Parts: sequence; C-alpha cells; structure tokens
Amino acid sequence: MHVLDASAFIKGYDTTDRTATVPRVREELTDESGYRFDALEGSGMHVHVPEQAAIEHVERTARQTGDFGTLSETDVRLLAAAVELDGTLVTDDYAMQNVAERLSIAIDGIDQDGITEERDWQFMCVGCGREFDENPGRCPICGSELSRKRP
Repeated sequence: MHVLDASAFIKGYDTTDRTATVPRVREELTDESGYRFDALEGSGMHVHVPEQAAIEHVERTARQTGDFGTLSETDVRLLAAAVELDGTLVTDDYAMQNVAERLSIAIDGIDQDGITEERDWQFMCVGCGREFDENPGRCPICGSELSRKRP
C-alpha cells in the first residue's frame, strides 16, 4: 500500500497499488490536486486515521533524528499511517524521508530519488553559538533562536 503525501496529489503521482492517506492531506489541497484526492477517494483510496500510540512513536523518533520541529501535524500522521498500514510513504519531503528511514518505512519519491543518508540533526544557537543534540526551542543560555545544522 502506498501512503500519499499532499505532493503526490499535486504532482499527479500514479500507481496501480492500493493507496491511502490521512484526512489532513485533503485540507492542504486546492484546485486540481483536490479533485485528484476526491477522485482517488471515490475509487477506493483508504483515508486512514492513525492511533495516538503510533503518532507518539513517530514524534519520539522525529525528536531523536532532530526533524520534529520541521514536521507538520499532517506529516506526523502520514508517517504514523505508514507505520500502521506497513505502507510505502510517497513523498519528496527530506525530513519525512529521514524519519521514515529510522522507522524502517519504505519510501517512494515523486520528483526526486529520495535521501542518500539518514541524519541526526544538531541545533546551534544563533546568538551564542552553543550546540545542542535536541531542540529545546530557544537557547537555555541566552534565549536566542536555534537553527538546525548538519553534524
């Protein structure tokens, strides 16, 4: 089963395999991409609502990789759906692909080949330059914002 991100509908991704997505994806779509969603739903696409336990598992994993701050609620739910449905995630989003790799979720890119390596991000304070393994939101030392950086 292929679990489709919004970009799959926007780019007109096509597969003969069964498909699924989450309800929040429809909210992100307009114009033709929204019509594609409606057409696929009408022809049998499964619209899945993941369990809270799966959502929390994805959130924990995204915190470990350092991708949590860049994932939307929709992204987290798509990853959770892919876990529950043992599906292939269809997306070009790097953060989603990085977390999917950690979760052993198969990935199918749309316009890109997919990630070449899994990353654990670090965070650096834009004010004082201190580095952190996890994102506390703001620097606990000087209060400045943190930027994500490759270790």
